[in-house]
Amino acid sequence: MLGRMERKLTNRRRLFERALDRYGYITTDDAEELGLPRRTLLKLYERGGLQHVGHGLYRFEDIPRTPRDQFMEAVLQAGPGAVLIGDAVLALHDLAFVNPRRIRVATPRRVRKQLPPFLQVERRALPANELTEYEGIPTATLAQAIRDCRGHVMTGRLVDAAQEAARAGLITKREAEQLVNELTGE
Repeated sequence: MLGRMERKLTNRRRLFERALDRYGYITTDDAEELGLPRRTLLKLYERGGLQHVGHGLYRFEDIPRTPRDQFMEAVLQAGPGAVLIGDAVLALHDLAFVNPRRIRVATPRRVRKQLPPFLQVERRALPANELTEYEGIPTATLAQAIRDCRGHVMTGRLVDAAQEAARAGLITKREAEQLVNELTGE
C-alpha cells in the first residue's frame, strides 16, 4: 500500500515540477512524455488540486497565478507548435500600449476543439528564425510581432515599441533601426 501511495505522490510531484515551468499548466501530452497514462490527470482532478481548463489541459491550483498565465494558457489551448503572435507578443512585453481583447496565436496545425473566447487562432507556420521563447512562453520574435501589427496598431506606437525594446535589450539597436525604417518608409 505504501509503495502505491509513494508512486502516486511521485507522479503528482513529477507533473507538478513540469507545471512549475509552465505557470501551473499541465497537459495530457505532458503526462505521456513523463511516461504516465493520460488518465493520471483526470484522477488528480477528481481528487482535487487540479483545475480542468480545457480539453487535455489542467492547472495546479496551488501554483500562484501571474499576469502571464493567460498567455501560456492560450498557447497550450491551441496545441503543440502554437506561438503568440502580433499584439499578443507586444502585450506580453508591455509594449505599444496594446491591450488586445483576444490573444492571437499561430499554429501550423488545424485546431478542431472548442476554444475559449479570449483566444484567436490563425493557422500559420512561422519560419524557425521568427520563433523564440520569453519566460517559457513560445512566441514570434518581437521584431516579427511589430511587423505583424502594421495597419492594426498606430505607427508611432510601433516605432516607440521598437525603440523601447532595444533599450530593454529585447532586440538589437540595429533591428530597432531597421524596424523604424520599415514602419516610417525611410
